[in-house]
Amino acid sequence: MSDPGSHTPVPLPKGEERQTLAEHRRCPALLIAAPASGQGKTTVTAALARLHARQGKRVRVFKCGPDFLDPMILARASGAPVYQLDLWMVGEAESRRLLWEAAGEADLILIEGVMGLFDGSPSAADLARRFAVPVMAVINGAAMAQTFGALAVGLATYQPDLPFSGVLGNRVGSQRHSDLIRDSLPEWIRWYGSLPRSADVELPSRHLGLVQAEELADLDARLDAAADALAASASVELPPAVEFAAPQGDALDQWLGGVRIGVARDTSFAFLYQANLDLLQRMGAELVFFSPLADTQLPDVNSLYLPGGYPELHLPQLASNRAMAEAIRAHHAAGKPILAECGGMLYLLDALTEVEGESAELLGLLPGQARMQKRLAALALQEAALPEGNLRGHTFHHSLLETTLEPLVRGLCPNDKPVAESVFRIGRLTASYIHFYLPSNPRAAAELFRP
Repeated sequence: MSDPGSHTPVPLPKGEERQTLAEHRRCPALLIAAPASGQGKTTVTAALARLHARQGKRVRVFKCGPDFLDPMILARASGAPVYQLDLWMVGEAESRRLLWEAAGEADLILIEGVMGLFDGSPSAADLARRFAVPVMAVINGAAMAQTFGALAVGLATYQPDLPFSGVLGNRVGSQRHSDLIRDSLPEWIRWYGSLPRSADVELPSRHLGLVQAEELADLDARLDAAADALAASASVELPPAVEFAAPQGDALDQWLGGVRIGVARDTSFAFLYQANLDLLQRMGAELVFFSPLADTQLPDVNSLYLPGGYPELHLPQLASNRAMAEAIRAHHAAGKPILAECGGMLYLLDALTEVEGESAELLGLLPGQARMQKRLAALALQEAALPEGNLRGHTFHHSLLETTLEPLVRGLCPNDKPVAESVFRIGRLTASYIHFYLPSNPRAAAELFRP
């Protein structure tokens, strides 16, 4: 049961969980958090989504903070697109709109937190408090027993106004181990069950995070195994319903009406916010997807969007596709817009060298070269004051760039981290390590793509 002092929303009577009012909508919701990164939040969130989706419920999942890889897994688990929620990058108003819209169509809303529950500013706890979403903490129970309860109580009481609901034990060694950590909890902290320490349910990772969903041939089997384990370890009734207030109306002008935007999307370029694609379409753009890996020509488009991804994993194939390289160079020479982010920017350099030393010549539209390294080079939220207007986003990369090109502007970090990513511009080409969240300034986003 929940702590009566935790401000957890009271469950609605059966049959009213998705009641839609004139200004408010209600839907069961849960924010899945943890005491630190690496506890298994994505695995647990995906297991919950798959479990309830298999029962015929409409599940909508969100990811707290900037992330591309976790949402790929969560979208497969839930069967629905996954969007970001963040009080700074996305903004409170847009986060409220996304939640309100989801509450109108879903039987369950799940939000995967970011880092530790209280880490960062804004944190996952800030988001939970702002929208009164109950928190379930995922705690790695390996190598502990009764201390599990102490950690759970600490998370629940560190901020007295947090709507804390309960905990789930991850990576437990046996049923006996699961019982030990469950029994360490006080009665007012709900036990959401446990997942075993098993290769059958864990999600594999690489240097930027989880392996992409489409690269995991056995992903559905892993998700089903995790869902089965949850179903066997605890009751699976829905969490309490949360009331979401209606957003303020904000109609978008058709600034991109008639504009065809070519969007690179394959295993090399896949770091795309669904909200970015939605926004471009809402502003009138037609999106045409293509693969720099497999295609030999560009579609008939006015503008190009080259998102981030893993070009370093596909260097020989990218370098050998000279027809695509010539098509993108011709697009740029014709004065047509290009937005290139992180991996998309690396693709435009003279050369890229992967971590083991293999190097390849690439497009040569941006002077310079980059080298992959094993250590993280930058991780931070960023805001760039472009001539078109301010755009927010984040940076997360393992490569180091060497270029003689002077930046147009540099990003600023709202958390005072010493990270100031360069934004480069040559003609209508705009390139940066920053992954921009385009809804942070729709008009500025439109100007980057408008011919």
